[in-house]
Amino acid sequence: MNTPTKRSTIYFDPAIHHALRLKSVHAGKTVSELVNDAVRLALCEDEEDLAAFRERAHEPVMTFEELLKDLKAHGKL
Repeated sequence: MNTPTKRSTIYFDPAIHHALRLKSVHAGKTVSELVNDAVRLALCEDEEDLAAFRERAHEPVMTFEELLKDLKAHGKL
């Protein structure tokens, strides 16, 4: 790794830890690499969700009842 790493203690459920260890062997990666990859992916998904919320912030708001009525009116329900 080119960048300095930070150390943290994480407590895993024993079954999850066992699965991580098995996956690390099969993937040829360390448990730390697997955890970093998973956290990075989760953070990217969060960023995508936040970007979608920002893009849609100015869209009109519709109640559930209005949505149902609209779907029925357009033959989608």
